[in-house]
Amino acid sequence: MLSRNQSRRLADGLTVGRAVIGLPLIVALSTGAAALAWWLLLLGGLSDAADGWLARRAGGGSVWGARLDPLTDKILILAPLLWLGAAGSLPLWSIWLLLARELLISGWRAGQGSGGPASWGGKAKTILQFLSLLLLLWPWGGQGLWQTLGFWLFWPSLLLALSSAWGYITVPATDRQS
Repeated sequence: MLSRNQSRRLADGLTVGRAVIGLPLIVALSTGAAALAWWLLLLGGLSDAADGWLARRAGGGSVWGARLDPLTDKILILAPLLWLGAAGSLPLWSIWLLLARELLISGWRAGQGSGGPASWGGKAKTILQFLSLLLLLWPWGGQGLWQTLGFWLFWPSLLLALSSAWGYITVPATDRQS
């Protein structure tokens, strides 16, 4: 059984590891190593779930982890989204809109003492984005079907991104569920 401090340290370590995955992920996409890119993205998504679980188990993560976690999610999600936009798989305007949302919320979070805990809408957005990307980047059989599903799943994730942004900037943190 891990102590609270050990759980927090492990959660922080997973967060750092997820940030490091961003560069090999974009290199894998750029060099045509689609299966490696897919596995790196899956590993990143699973580490996000694991570090959240560990932080909750410890009664809350570190302030450092609370600030770094959403930034690593953005690296891991925006890198392949920008690649998909450059490849013409998603419209660039939608990715730029999402990027603007992420910059806005990152700025808002920077002004929050606690790092600005994630809302349920923000968490759902992240899950949908990971699922959408895993489908869009599916490297094995049935690619057309999986990529089409990923494309259509991207749009609800964009709507959740925009609506959760509105919630972050208009609803006081004390009224938000985290």
